[in-house]
Amino acid sequence: MIKDILKRTVRQLTAQREADREAQLYNALIRHEAKIGGQLFGEIPSGHRREFFCLDAHTWVWHEEWLDEAGNRQVRTTRYDVRPNAILKAQDGQPYQPLTAQEIFNFYQATQLYQQRVRSQIYKFAPQAA
Repeated sequence: MIKDILKRTVRQLTAQREADREAQLYNALIRHEAKIGGQLFGEIPSGHRREFFCLDAHTWVWHEEWLDEAGNRQVRTTRYDVRPNAILKAQDGQPYQPLTAQEIFNFYQATQLYQQRVRSQIYKFAPQAA
């Protein structure tokens, strides 16, 4: 009885450690992708933080932080929701709005460049899907 409880406890702990390790790896990869994405549009000024990344199959995030002239911290986050018939964006908690034709073009170019750079800088050694 005690032996079974110990075995079950060890299995649960092992499974939890594996899940924690996978979550840490995923978070590290997202952070690295976000850093690459933040560099797509030129040099990041000193004191600025800029990130652009794919959160999941339908969500992209653009995030910037900086200090304004008065030394106040400014933050802007834009979420892009890719839907079958539209791409919507929400900035700083505002309601989603459809992208204009020019924004769609810019978004498409940014996502293509992001995927190329991330693939070549992070996943170049990963086996390619068939």
